[in-house]
Amino acid sequence: MKKEILYQEIAKTIASQIKKGVWKVGEKLPSLRTISNENGVSLNTAIQAYYELEKDGFIISRPKSGYIVSYKPIRVTAPATTQPSVKFEGKEVVDLIAEVYSSLEIGDKSITHFSLGMPEDVLLPIAKLNKEFVKAMRSLPGNGTRYDETQGNVRLRKDIARFTYCWNGNLTEYDIVTTAGVTNALALALSVTTKKGDTIAVESPVYFGILQLANSLGLRVLELPTNPVTGVEPDALRKVLPQINVCLLISNFSNPMGCCMPDEHKKAVVDMLAEYNIPLIEDDLYGDVFFGNSHPKPCKAFDKNGLVLWCGSVSKTLAPGYRVGWIAPGKFKEAVIRQKNIHLISTPVLNQEAIANFMENDRYENHLRKLRHELHSNSLHFIQAITNYFPDETKFITPQGGFMLWVELDKRINTTELYYTALRQKISIAPGRMFTLQDQYKNCMRLSYGQRWTPFMEERLMLLGKIIKELL
Repeated sequence: MKKEILYQEIAKTIASQIKKGVWKVGEKLPSLRTISNENGVSLNTAIQAYYELEKDGFIISRPKSGYIVSYKPIRVTAPATTQPSVKFEGKEVVDLIAEVYSSLEIGDKSITHFSLGMPEDVLLPIAKLNKEFVKAMRSLPGNGTRYDETQGNVRLRKDIARFTYCWNGNLTEYDIVTTAGVTNALALALSVTTKKGDTIAVESPVYFGILQLANSLGLRVLELPTNPVTGVEPDALRKVLPQINVCLLISNFSNPMGCCMPDEHKKAVVDMLAEYNIPLIEDDLYGDVFFGNSHPKPCKAFDKNGLVLWCGSVSKTLAPGYRVGWIAPGKFKEAVIRQKNIHLISTPVLNQEAIANFMENDRYENHLRKLRHELHSNSLHFIQAITNYFPDETKFITPQGGFMLWVELDKRINTTELYYTALRQKISIAPGRMFTLQDQYKNCMRLSYGQRWTPFMEERLMLLGKIIKELL
């Protein structure tokens, strides 16, 4: 049996015992030498097993005391399925969004940014990307100063198409158009499928950038009931089909809730929209960041009619500032290319070539494996800290992927007020009111666990819990 399997099995067994209460918080675990002798493994294997447990937040190492259990059984009380109004009332909270995401705040290193849904620099292969950028500059015609074809870098499009093997995608480079990030992909998709005054159906809560896009295009937004685990309720969508022109969903690990639609729901949604010839714009920005054994399928995997416009990007996994994204627009491909030509002419040549270089030879997949492990570990630390330091009535779902943790607090807490109170203590959160046009989610917030876990991060969450309790 391989050593890797051995240490993982040992760690899994001890973690299970800790979860069941066999080992209590504060109790000392057997020494490394005892673990080695009892399991008939090397001391190094025992060290690796305890390292896994420590990384996932089950134990801590104390000098001269050995390894101590730090895990409490996690109190998971799930938020209920959301029930937004079927009316088109409400308004965008532009000022609040601008406040939370101001450039000044993003650049302020003294603030702990639980509000920003992206990976910290230390989790990204920046040095390797720098080398690929220089390589791209040397290899491209005109050293990367010339326009590329409107559809985008052909090497990158091939890499993206090949990568869809993990969800049985049947795409080629001819099916894909590169974009300046996923927001640009969504904007192009909306521009070719809607006109001013049309209605789009979305999850509720929904990423505020989608609300801003819809507002800029003069579209009406219909927010749908959404389960915090399984996403949009298919039955709720069916009821409003006669009212809508387009559906826009974040099917895998949605922002802000983190829910992931089961395959049967995805297929049902694709099929029912096809009955009415309604396009589905799919934002699959987080699909690569899964914590399970396999990549979740996007809705595009069930598309038989070319009605799903599948959008993606490396902004959340590799290089946020490169603004490299894509869209597989199905039957709308030519319309998307025309729109891109009008608005962009060409996407940044050097950035695309550098990403194409990096995605070859399995480097991207190797990076993703490390990133997923780090983020999964972070998520476990976060929910453990919330269990330890937040009020007992706090509700949340254990993430199965992505960067986001949707937290529901006591109804007496207004998270917009909490935002300003916490910011004075150099902590930034994303208030729930940002993610809807309606008067709801005022006691909810989105926290991002995209930063490397440290004792300082735990202190910040402890302080945030204290602030919440004081507001109560």
